[in-house]
Amino acid sequence: EHEKAWLEMIHRYFAGTLGMVIFAITVIAIRTERVNPSIPILLSFLVVGQAMLGMWTVTLKLMPVIVMLHLLGGFTLLALQAVFYCQLKARDNLYFSPSSRSVRLFSVFSFLVVFSQVLLGGWTSSNYAALMCTTLPICEGDWMNYLDWKEAFSFWQTGHDNYEFGVLEYPARMTIHVSHRIGAMVTAVVVLTYCVVLMKQDSHHSQKVGMWLGMALACQITLGISNVVFQLPIYIAVAHNLGAAIMLSLICVSQFYLWQGKADWNYAVKGVRYE
Repeated sequence: EHEKAWLEMIHRYFAGTLGMVIFAITVIAIRTERVNPSIPILLSFLVVGQAMLGMWTVTLKLMPVIVMLHLLGGFTLLALQAVFYCQLKARDNLYFSPSSRSVRLFSVFSFLVVFSQVLLGGWTSSNYAALMCTTLPICEGDWMNYLDWKEAFSFWQTGHDNYEFGVLEYPARMTIHVSHRIGAMVTAVVVLTYCVVLMKQDSHHSQKVGMWLGMALACQITLGISNVVFQLPIYIAVAHNLGAAIMLSLICVSQFYLWQGKADWNYAVKGVRYE
């Protein structure tokens, strides 16, 4: 418990420091006409929301839906900061090649798929369902007869004093785990296709993001399989979370570059020219 307390305090101090930095960036962005302050303002509101979720994580004793939202909030913070970094890097001599409407729509679809998979991953983790299936590719035994969709996705699990180690029965947790695995397969196909689409774009930035996204996908698949094979060691589980955050961030960055090609999309640094 002593070590857990130290980790909790480090997390809180780091979160507080990050919040102050984001607030400072927001003030600077608002005062600087050349920078669109939309993302910093959104980040500031998100930091406040994260603080509230962090408090509820403690007071509500690790209620799964709160833990999942808190994790998603952290991922969103990283993704938005990555997009803001790209926004700041834009210069007057930076050109964005226009992309087709179908490519932009597929980028949105890819984002929704990855976002949904992140939600499933957070739900799996917060319900302690990561070890419910110990074989590949789906689950062991006659798993289809144990599926319990109603209980698995009952988000408001009230009436419990503490949610540590989970409160759901095996069928519900197994259903969550199976959903995450099937979601991983769908996500892998969609993201791989999206990487190919990005690599075929004229923009060097889109091609580069496509390459990095493909590498992140390969690492994420390897980490996911390793979690099963090695029975969820903490360092692999943390790396798997980090991989998901990086993939979500890269998807958002790719959309930044793809949508900048629209002449009526005034989102980057003022003064950027378009082809």
